[in-house]
Amino acid sequence: MILTGKEIEKQIKSGNIVINPFNTDQINPNSYNYRLSNAIKIYDAMNGPRPVFREANIPKNGFVIEPSRLYLARTSEKIGSRKYAMSLIGRSSLGRLGLFLQISANLGHTNSEHHWTLEIVAAHKIRIYPNMIIGQISFWENRGDLEMYIGQYGRSDDIQESLLY
Repeated sequence: MILTGKEIEKQIKSGNIVINPFNTDQINPNSYNYRLSNAIKIYDAMNGPRPVFREANIPKNGFVIEPSRLYLARTSEKIGSRKYAMSLIGRSSLGRLGLFLQISANLGHTNSEHHWTLEIVAAHKIRIYPNMIIGQISFWENRGDLEMYIGQYGRSDDIQESLLY
């Protein structure tokens, strides 16, 4: 069962959800809008089985995302819950402009609390800005016996590259 915006706010106040910093203006009927930090990694190539990224900062006047290129960024907010599972997705308003976010990995496991790594791909050139609202997160009630996520992707506040290699 998905939480409503009012329930998300209630669960933040009770400590069951963490969103820091939190802004009531970013609450939606069934989600919370999160912002983009100023850190970004740009995929350059493969070095054997390992992807090579270069790091950059998104300046105040913006950063142009190039088509057919992978970018990793992170949320400005620290987000998580020990009670609810989470789903991070893009915003339809940006998708309709050709900016796609979290296409392959939108599940945030219960017990993860950090700045989330964002996967970004664009259909054409598009400018992004630090602290812009880039996506939304929804919170879902678990059914069944709860097992806490202890994997490697749920602990880092930095932009986390693939650990598959």
